[in-house]
Amino acid sequence: MDKLEVHRRGLRHPAVSVFVLDDGKVLIQRRAAGKYHSAGLWANTVCTHPHWNEPPDRAARRRLREELGITGVYPAFVRRVEYRADVGHGLTEHERVDVYLAFAHPGMTVTPDPAEVSETRWVGLYDLVAEVHRHPGRFAPWLRIYLTRHLDAIFGTMP
Repeated sequence: MDKLEVHRRGLRHPAVSVFVLDDGKVLIQRRAAGKYHSAGLWANTVCTHPHWNEPPDRAARRRLREELGITGVYPAFVRRVEYRADVGHGLTEHERVDVYLAFAHPGMTVTPDPAEVSETRWVGLYDLVAEVHRHPGRFAPWLRIYLTRHLDAIFGTMP
């Protein structure tokens, strides 16, 4: 089934989310204005749906490369999270998400695809948590869920 139809019906489906980290900071992206949902909102480094029969770790590396031009990082699985959230325009995300962490390497470049990402920024994890708390409407629902319900499970005791 087409992913738009899956979101219209609110059907549960697999997804992948990646957080790229560097020295206590998280790389976040602002979704491009042309995205079919959650456009213009800040989200984690990348999130995607695996292709049919594509392993989640391969989907994670693929989208890092496609959305942000990031190569040479190795996402590590940390947690599976399930959530359901209204993402506007009659669409519902009901996802079973494999969440990955990856660590930036020295000299790593970020080259966003403008069709996917309007801007990126590095932010301290706990500064991001505070910002999401103060201004939740600026952030994608799934990022809010990760940071309010699953922070310790995803990030452990990260400084």
